[in-house]
Amino acid sequence: MRPQRGTSKDRSLPSGRFNLRIEPELHAFLRDAARAAGTSLNDLCARKLASPGGLMDPAAGAVVDRAGSILGESLMGVVAFGSWARGDESASSDLDVLLVVGEEVSIARGLYRSWDDGSALAWDGHEVTPHFVHLPSGSEGVSGLWAEVALDGLVLFERELTVSRYLAHVRRRVLRGELSYRVADGHPYWVHEP
Repeated sequence: MRPQRGTSKDRSLPSGRFNLRIEPELHAFLRDAARAAGTSLNDLCARKLASPGGLMDPAAGAVVDRAGSILGESLMGVVAFGSWARGDESASSDLDVLLVVGEEVSIARGLYRSWDDGSALAWDGHEVTPHFVHLPSGSEGVSGLWAEVALDGLVLFERELTVSRYLAHVRRRVLRGELSYRVADGHPYWVHEP
């Protein structure tokens, strides 16, 4: 039975309306993003809020925001990896973050300077260390970095699932035995198996 207007039960139901005051620059950015996606501003905001990354940890959000402010639309993905992601970090460990950029971006010292121009970011008491990379093509061999990220990485942000799909591709290669993890004299490395 449908609640009658004016009843206490009717007043306890949410209206579905939500007003939010934001900076004009953010409003313009969201409006343009909605237009580019061919959707309404309301729909874009609702989808963003409903997505897992829409309400992310504030420290993760700061990392993604810093990367986005440097790279804009060229930012393809942000992945936390290394000892922190594996859960075996020490008090002196940093927190490694892979920043996947589009091919149009040249990976040069200037990117790291841009990151360093902001105040140092910390997450769980560990300084965040960026690693700028391009997403490898499917024909390239898998580097040890990408193998490590595929096994232990935590995707914080990505566009169109391109990073997750590549990481899944690498994990399938590991499962098929095409890549194996080894340690020599305490140093880990990856081997491409024939």
